[in-house]
Amino acid sequence: MTSGSAYLDIDAYACCIAYAELLNHQGVEARAVSSAPLNASISRTVLGWQSSLDDYRPRAGDEFVLVDVSDYHHFDPVVVLDQVVEVIDHHPGFESYWAQKLGSAADILPIGAAATQIFQRWEAADLLPLISEQSAALLATAILDNTLNFTGQLTTQSDIRAYDVLARRAKLAEDWPERYFSECQASIESDLIGALAADMKRLQAESNLPQVFAQMTVWDAAALIRTHRSTISHWLAAQGGDWLLNVISIRECKSYFLAEPLVSQQKLSHLLPIEWQAGTAVLERSLLRKELLRLGLARISVADAMPQIARS
Repeated sequence: MTSGSAYLDIDAYACCIAYAELLNHQGVEARAVSSAPLNASISRTVLGWQSSLDDYRPRAGDEFVLVDVSDYHHFDPVVVLDQVVEVIDHHPGFESYWAQKLGSAADILPIGAAATQIFQRWEAADLLPLISEQSAALLATAILDNTLNFTGQLTTQSDIRAYDVLARRAKLAEDWPERYFSECQASIESDLIGALAADMKRLQAESNLPQVFAQMTVWDAAALIRTHRSTISHWLAAQGGDWLLNVISIRECKSYFLAEPLVSQQKLSHLLPIEWQAGTAVLERSLLRKELLRLGLARISVADAMPQIARS
């Protein structure tokens, strides 16, 4: 059980641990492993829940289950592509590839969190009463994070229901969402460069998005940018001339974009109705990187279809 190579966020971390636990209950020997660094979404309290990845090095002949990732360009380097037997993800772009390769063992859905998909597997197996409090808490927190406290556009009723069931099983406090996102912000601000590096992706030029794309989810995005803009801008500029930071503000349910290169601003303006002021723009709703990727891919699809439409 593993995920991507660049970093491990709370969704991937929770899914690896909780799905390995389920498979072991079902008599399938499974380990949750990753060589990727943890990012700031795995907060201090989460780390204190005493659930962790296994200290295990994959051996020849091991099979691999991928969670929260389906782009084989970004798999953990321990993965042997031909030995992948299952993919569980909610990111767009590779649905056809895995459907052809794995059939029904490829579960790639437009849903708020991969953690919801893992919850559904526990429920379908009639083993939910056996889930540990730690795994229930991890999955619930991953749903909170990936749905932006249920304000994200990809949030579904399945995500909401999964969180409700898991939060009760984990005995999470009612104020856990605010505490969690505030902890994430404190962690980010204590090591800003590390947080940027741990949640930055390099996108293909044809994605219609800035090639260097960093993202953070915090309680108060305006305060973070106001305090740390210079540090953020200098570091991202050193990564390339086409960059964007999306800071999601849970308190306000908004996305704050920071992109000083004009080319980066233009790419985003082609996808969203936003106005730039001195390299910043505010979207009056929360928007995740994967949602922007869907918009970019949709724009590619429309552009590809235009010559065919013109000929018809």
